[in-house]
Amino acid sequence: MDHTLSYLRESLSNYMENDMCQQIVKKMQANKYANEEELARDLDEEETSYLNQVLENELDYAKNVQDDSRVKGLNEVHELLF
Repeated sequence: MDHTLSYLRESLSNYMENDMCQQIVKKMQANKYANEEELARDLDEEETSYLNQVLENELDYAKNVQDDSRVKGLNEVHELLF
């Protein structure tokens, strides 16, 4: 798993009470994506919409704490969704 997917997985861990989040994490575990492009292609519309919302929140947080590497990684995933 590349660093971008690691940032994404860590971010999703904050939302594990949500069924959609659990579904995405299970998909990531089952498919062992090599990169964020593979994951983005495999998400359905509902998963993409949910992940978009999560990423917006997580990007705001990463910007506020000035974690530039996290911002870069999460932004790469966010851009691939649309």
